[in-house]
Amino acid sequence: MATAGSSAKIYINGRLIGFHASPEKLTEELVKSRRSGKISSIANIAYHKDTNELYINTDSGRVQRPLIVVENGKSMITEEHLKQLTEGKLSFTDLVKEGLIEYLDSEEENNALIALDEKELGKAHTHLEINPIGILSVVSSMIPYLQHNMAGKALHGAKMFKQAIGICGINYNLRTDTEGYLLYYPQKTLVKSKTMDFIDINARPQVQNFVVAIMPYYGFNTLDALILNQGAVDRGLGRNTYFRMYEGREQRYPGGQADKFELPTEETVGYLGEEYYKKLGDDGLVQLEQFVNEKDIVIGRTSPPRFLEEISEFGVVKEKRRDSSVTTRKGKSGFVDKIVLTESADGNKLAKIKIRSTMLPEVGDKFSSRHGQKGVIGAIVPEADMPFTAEGIKPDLIINPHSIPSRMTIGHLLETLAGKAGCMNGNIIDGTPFNSTPQAELEEILKERGFDPSGKEVFYDGVSGEKIEGTIFTGVVAYRRLFHLVAHKMQARSRGPVQILTRQPTEGKEKEGGLRFGEMEGETLVGHGAAMLLHEKFIEDSDKVALPVCEKCGIVGWNDVVRKRKVCPVCDSSKVYDVEMSYGFKLLLDELKALGIMPKLSITDRA
Repeated sequence: MATAGSSAKIYINGRLIGFHASPEKLTEELVKSRRSGKISSIANIAYHKDTNELYINTDSGRVQRPLIVVENGKSMITEEHLKQLTEGKLSFTDLVKEGLIEYLDSEEENNALIALDEKELGKAHTHLEINPIGILSVVSSMIPYLQHNMAGKALHGAKMFKQAIGICGINYNLRTDTEGYLLYYPQKTLVKSKTMDFIDINARPQVQNFVVAIMPYYGFNTLDALILNQGAVDRGLGRNTYFRMYEGREQRYPGGQADKFELPTEETVGYLGEEYYKKLGDDGLVQLEQFVNEKDIVIGRTSPPRFLEEISEFGVVKEKRRDSSVTTRKGKSGFVDKIVLTESADGNKLAKIKIRSTMLPEVGDKFSSRHGQKGVIGAIVPEADMPFTAEGIKPDLIINPHSIPSRMTIGHLLETLAGKAGCMNGNIIDGTPFNSTPQAELEEILKERGFDPSGKEVFYDGVSGEKIEGTIFTGVVAYRRLFHLVAHKMQARSRGPVQILTRQPTEGKEKEGGLRFGEMEGETLVGHGAAMLLHEKFIEDSDKVALPVCEKCGIVGWNDVVRKRKVCPVCDSSKVYDVEMSYGFKLLLDELKALGIMPKLSITDRA
């Protein structure tokens, strides 16, 4: 047994099990044993030279990927193996068993030198990629020409696949999700990745192919803002439906009482007035295809009283029911799309109302390409004012040239070129990362079709009709409409409800809350010396309160209504004055008193 001082620590699944004098030799032997099938093919052996530790991992939860084993600068898989694979004499599992392919996790991969291509192989290489696309996840490998993008933008692009509005499922009309989206006229992408075929994404498309010009437009697309063509929007570009589900149930209560779907009568406690219930049928449910505004009632329901009524002098109890109707949420009007009447798991009557709203692209809505080039609409321009080419082509979308250099999304530019070539040739271009159609080939297609191989075109200004100086890079890019709709985010408040504890405005759009002006925002006002604005935001617009404070002992007193004077609870002084403060501060004083600390305020005359 080797001594702990000079030897490497050996860990199995994170547990120290012993020491070894020659860890590099041990690593070599263990890897050979794995390749020969003596130990499991899913075990990973990683030696960390800097810390002199050997980690052996066999536990679950590790992400592994297959790589071809390389020895002496040569791939272990020969032409003979490939031939046998094609003929079906060998399977992938056989190659793993023979030790020609092995699974590496991220820890063992740190000690490996992996070649992307067989041409790159040298003496130092330990493994070879089966295909470089194996480096990427399913989502990120769907980004065309990804190898030309910066890693950060690849992550952005992958994240926004999950936010894209498309077809969630062909049974969308039967589903009762809380909320859902459906894109009108979704299209296949003109530039695809092989991964898209594997997961069959074109059966549920989530993009539309936009004609995109990269140019500024009268300052409306400053920074990341986008310009949309009004004509294209009128033809259905970027249009979608938003579905919202509302549900109500006839709850049963102890004592045999229950809620009831019905039209509330005037005797009902909390009756709102006849006009509020006019859209409901006799069963208390809203009519199909009826238009409902925000805060309209969709399910009329009454509930039994919270407390038992007293018996009247005649010994009769008239139950006064209360209104507990279900209303639509703020800012979410639409048509009644579907009404489902069923039974819940506990046997109660359950009603579900599905509201359908058509959402047209508007200023503030978010769009994104697959390369993380996201932006909100800055203006929707009439088709007559859009720039046009000599052939009369008008772009659907204009993006700013400044959004490209700092983001280094060259993949976006290549997709623009490839989309244009695909349109001209009438076929779908392969943009699979590391296996994509080369730029030279795309340029050749454009040249054959009579276009400038650079993808640039001469444009004329739609407003003045004059020729625009210089040429504009234009092509076709698959753009996604994301579910960040400005109509669902708009929020404003002047006066409204406050929290009971702090008396500060409530939080959240649904509760008619305010926008939090926090500490950091307050610091900016301090930095600008805007003392009056600071006072207004933190006191006047928040939780201003005037409390009587004793000048002598600095303690908050109270108003004695009977004797009509302000009273100090400690010294009974007559010098008690109203002091303006935040209610949150008064709450802090109360909490300190509860802890046994006596806070005192030193007050002086206002200068």
